[in-house]
Amino acid sequence: MRSAGFGRRVTEPSGPKLLLVPNPQRGPAEDLPGRGELKEQIRTVLMSRIDPSVAGRISRMTLEAEVAKLVSEIATERRVQLNEAEQGTIAAELTDDMVGLGPVEPFLADDDVTDILVNGPFDIYVERGGKLEKTNARFRDGQHLVNIAQRIASAIGRRIDEASPMVDARLADGSRVNIVLPPLVLNGGTISIRKFPKRHLSLDRMVRQENLSRDMARLLQIAARSRLNILISGGTGSGKTTLLNAVSQFIDRNERVITIEDAVELRLQQPHVVQMETRPPNIEGVGHVPQRELVRNALRMRPDRIIVGEVRGAETFDMLQAMNTGHDGSMSTVHANSPRDALYRLENMVIMANLNLPLQAIRMHVASALNLIVHIERMRDGIRRVQNICEMAGMEGETITMRELFAFQFRGERRDGTIDGEFVSSRMRPDFIARAAQFNLDKELLDAMEIAGGRG
Repeated sequence: MRSAGFGRRVTEPSGPKLLLVPNPQRGPAEDLPGRGELKEQIRTVLMSRIDPSVAGRISRMTLEAEVAKLVSEIATERRVQLNEAEQGTIAAELTDDMVGLGPVEPFLADDDVTDILVNGPFDIYVERGGKLEKTNARFRDGQHLVNIAQRIASAIGRRIDEASPMVDARLADGSRVNIVLPPLVLNGGTISIRKFPKRHLSLDRMVRQENLSRDMARLLQIAARSRLNILISGGTGSGKTTLLNAVSQFIDRNERVITIEDAVELRLQQPHVVQMETRPPNIEGVGHVPQRELVRNALRMRPDRIIVGEVRGAETFDMLQAMNTGHDGSMSTVHANSPRDALYRLENMVIMANLNLPLQAIRMHVASALNLIVHIERMRDGIRRVQNICEMAGMEGETITMRELFAFQFRGERRDGTIDGEFVSSRMRPDFIARAAQFNLDKELLDAMEIAGGRG
């Protein structure tokens, strides 16, 4: 008798469908002192009875149900008492090993976890609420970690091994993954996963989370609707992409938007969006398509706005060119420690383009292209807060000048360890008030800045 192509079944009609061999003769009860050893022994027997090619073609739910039946049967053969919850837990872990990401799979399903950091097979950390914590999860050994890493890479048509020990990948849910294997690391391998949030984070929700104030959110909404060129700066994990996603929700639905990223993370809500992604070189070192080529090509695609997920190289010059040549409302992010540092970073990246432009010409190019710099930080209490919103104010001699519209003022630390402070308006009249007036948003802008003449 056969079922679903899984090979021979045992004689009992209710037996698991994934069995490949008849049940062995039952021996005396075995002494299994620990759950880890028990799981490993069950896993060894289980893998000998499952056809991996078939297991990979069925749904995870069906596979886990079949594995649970096998776990129960193997435990009975070995006269080990397992309750239903224990059988389910072992079945889920074994299923994760076969078709998931092994011990890190449960963290992918945990909405509170934003980052998963594997520092070798026995050292796994996660970030919850902006703070890192060590977990009890672990891989069986270094080879188990490598197997999971290779499964991630092969899912997107890439390879990772000693000859090609680094890879950037994307999981099915959009989460971003970076993998580094020996000989580049000495701990057996690292996997860094930045999870993609299941729900779209809006500016309103960010206000409730104290990431910024209500007035700051209104200003950013007006800036997006008024087609200002916006650069979001911050450190790693500060929330730059999340904030960019939230601000982009106010782009007009009739506009054609082209996004360019190394790994797609932006999830724009508009109907007319073209998403472009860079391509790394293949194993022969050919086929590389960098961001700069994509930005240049995007200019030929009749975009209303261009959004570059993050500028980090020579493509910066082309993005600034686009902002200066009629593609108002374009946006990007950059790694930087402050708004001023963001300007220095842009200068250096334009220099990387080997254009031999004078520094003053580069600065004039930057000053005329950008309208706003929004700086966000993850503070020591784990909360990400917008620290500054600065408007470009032109040039004074060879220096780019900025006008601070909003800032977060630190007051101290509360008893629960959270930061005490407030978001403060400079109450200065923004230069882009004339642009906002073209969209009938000037009074709303004055109100957000707490300037007399607004609606409030």
